[in-house]
Amino acid sequence: MSYALKGLKILDFSTLLPGPFATLYLADMGAEVVHIESPTRPDLVRLMPPFAHGQATTHNYLNRNKHSVALDLKNPEHIEQIKSRIADYDIVVEQFRPGVMQRLGLDYPTLSALNPRLIYCSITGYGQTGPYIDRAGHDINYLALSGIAGHSGRLESGPPAMGIQIADVAGGSMHALVAILAAVIERQSSGQGQYIDISMTDCAATLNNMAASASLAGNQHQQIESGYLNGGTFYDYYQTQDDRYLSIGSLEPQFMQGLAQLLDLPIILEKGASFAPEDHALVKQAIRDKISSQPLSHWQALFSQADFCVEPVLKLDEALHSELAQQREWVVQVPVKADQREQTEAQLACPIKFSRSTMRYQFIGQALGETEEW
Repeated sequence: MSYALKGLKILDFSTLLPGPFATLYLADMGAEVVHIESPTRPDLVRLMPPFAHGQATTHNYLNRNKHSVALDLKNPEHIEQIKSRIADYDIVVEQFRPGVMQRLGLDYPTLSALNPRLIYCSITGYGQTGPYIDRAGHDINYLALSGIAGHSGRLESGPPAMGIQIADVAGGSMHALVAILAAVIERQSSGQGQYIDISMTDCAATLNNMAASASLAGNQHQQIESGYLNGGTFYDYYQTQDDRYLSIGSLEPQFMQGLAQLLDLPIILEKGASFAPEDHALVKQAIRDKISSQPLSHWQALFSQADFCVEPVLKLDEALHSELAQQREWVVQVPVKADQREQTEAQLACPIKFSRSTMRYQFIGQALGETEEW
């Protein structure tokens, strides 16, 4: 089998979500990841219920394919052990507050002196410089400061509290992945590693791409419920008779007219594909009234045969067991132990699909310090 990142060796000092999610993808694609963990202060994801096979399911997923090595970073002997092995590794990923790795003697200048080819990625909330360098934060704070929350939500209720960590994952994890792999490619020509400073807030700000372009260059300052994607048009979620929801994204003229004909909405048919801003409220109310007249199953049956960018809002369990999930292989069975493949745990698969390379699913997250010899 061909693994796209076979041969890359990574030391992962990160905890919780952003760093571990990034290194999960690297491990799935074949990189060897050694997760350095404290023997006395466990990663909090190890303590988060629910549990399966004696461990937290979140830990089992985020740390699959990774070797757990327990080292006390306040122990000089363990620090020297890391330094003695650093020449064997390509990448370091860490997620401590700025300055912590320097105090431990494991910062980039120190380790790159031992291994000039080392690529070193630090993931923090606010970056290694600036006025927020020492501030604590969580995903909700990064979304607040990035501007995303400021133009999302409803006038009457304000910004929504999301069910996923957008800044942590789309900001921190994904941008770290891009940067790390770009540095690996650059090293092929320069022969040198480099330092990568990933701020989850910086990266979250770039997710504003379309709205920020309009604000910076077009002087169009988007507010809550003023844009195409945040309630300013009929692009929205609509409640059904049985208190479920339908997503309607029929922005293009052909989809809009098809929706209007299928739902018998004269207000759209009469005004055509474009209507004045003052008409948006009337159009949305007409759609609300129509969608609320039938249960979700009715609309699923109707729109399964009509391709107008209308889909049901599925609960997570429904989504994970849907026909789409099965055909696109969203879920994979991962062995609990590499040498005991008969016992498995269902986990999200890596969504990347190569034409030649395959993904690796060797074992779920290990017990703390399970890799004893390192």
